[in-house]
Amino acid sequence: MKRTIRDADCSDKTVLVRVDFNVPLDPLTGQISDDTRIFASLPTIRYLQQNNCKIILCSHFDRPKGKVVKEMRMFPVAKRLNALLGQETIYVRETIGDVVREAANEMAPRDVMVLENVRFHGAEEANEIAFCRSLASLADIYVNDAFSTSHRDHASISGIADFLPSYAGFQMEKELRNLSAALDDPARPMAAIMGGAKIADKINLLQNMFEKLDLLVVGGGMAMIFLSALGYSVGEGNIDEESVNIAKSILELAKENNTEVILPTDVVVSESFGVDSNYKIISLTELKDKGFVMDIGPETLKLFISKLNNCRTIVWNGPMGVFEFEQFSNGTRGLAEAVANIKNVTSIVGGGSTAEAINKLGLVNAVTHISTGGGASLEFLEGKDLIGVSKIPEIDVVDL
Repeated sequence: MKRTIRDADCSDKTVLVRVDFNVPLDPLTGQISDDTRIFASLPTIRYLQQNNCKIILCSHFDRPKGKVVKEMRMFPVAKRLNALLGQETIYVRETIGDVVREAANEMAPRDVMVLENVRFHGAEEANEIAFCRSLASLADIYVNDAFSTSHRDHASISGIADFLPSYAGFQMEKELRNLSAALDDPARPMAAIMGGAKIADKINLLQNMFEKLDLLVVGGGMAMIFLSALGYSVGEGNIDEESVNIAKSILELAKENNTEVILPTDVVVSESFGVDSNYKIISLTELKDKGFVMDIGPETLKLFISKLNNCRTIVWNGPMGVFEFEQFSNGTRGLAEAVANIKNVTSIVGGGSTAEAINKLGLVNAVTHISTGGGASLEFLEGKDLIGVSKIPEIDVVDL
């Protein structure tokens, strides 16, 4: 068990917290379209405020590749944090250096300061020691509350832990507790719902979980890969031979482990990949090489729900269709509502687009846990050690 800030003597200290404020922006308005990751940091921030701490928050935003990019500054995030905390935060347009140090020295207890995008410095992703030292010099204690980026060997994630006493924040603790439960001792029957388009991202996860997995439900673009592996025509779109071979290996693993695999029986097909295109619902046998598969069909949705209703653990990663377009969101919405209504189930939703869909549908409180980490949650469920997590010490256990 990793030690958390409850185990730290943090009263009246300056604490540097690595958060993940890499939030999506509306392309038309430039406003934050999903503040889940900011909201997830609040319990840690408020706990530190209760302990009279000075709180310095650092995060990356998008991929500036070591350069200052105006559109990737942290100002919109600091502004949203103001509203969520109900107080003015301090925003500095630097990450390290004299300006930051002076601002930190002027902080009062319970103040919150947001540093500029750490990825404006190439030293962040290179995990350069000098950059780690500069960040560490700002604080007495380091808290990692950014599970979603803890698979990155970056300065503000792993390197800084070599220079300050390190602890997990409450969001990190929540992620580790819920994902570990799904891996180590899940209630059975257990199901995995896999969607999205990238099958290569999921194979290691499934290999690690198959011994405990009773049911595998596949939708989204990934389902087309499986159906192609079974010899079906699956419409337009690029399905490479490597992906088909991965699907075949997963089907073999499922057979070896007596895991039932459920695939679509009908789909929504559009003339083009766009919001205004004509579309229709067809059975799998009618699916030809023309048209774009945009969602699962109503009969498939009924089938998926009937299979999932008896499950006691559900892990979901990837939407059932192009949910960003309203007319193609029915599969994802219907499945999310169904999972939310299953009684006595532990439901864990992976990060990225799946979490965004759940938030968009207003079902955040209807599932057990929504992971803030896309790639990190996948790697964790694959059984990999996340470098940022490994740098947080375990709680010392004293035999009485």
